[in-house]
Amino acid sequence: MRFTTAPALLSALLPALLIALCPAMAGCVSLARTVVTAPVKIVSKSADLLTTSQAEADEKRGRALRQQDEKLGALARLRDKSAARCRAGNDKACDDFAKYDAAIEEERGPGPR
Repeated sequence: MRFTTAPALLSALLPALLIALCPAMAGCVSLARTVVTAPVKIVSKSADLLTTSQAEADEKRGRALRQQDEKLGALARLRDKSAARCRAGNDKACDDFAKYDAAIEEERGPGPR
């Protein structure tokens, strides 16, 4: 009778053992990858939320300019109607004209025009 030593037995069973453990190892590798990459994903997501890209800044500025133009247009139309009524002799319309004109100047703000 031949006795096998433990290292010889282990080397004979190692391939079968590895094949049997592959499905469990795949789950472990997947979990390890998730755990390792989670902090990187969190930092990346928070950086995206905290910073504004140039395109986002441009969109925001464009939106603000369009809203200002719409407001200026509405004030100009009201001012023009008041001016027409003022020329027709309506004193209240003259006061409204001055009020709308001042609002337009205030909305434009300082700077070149």
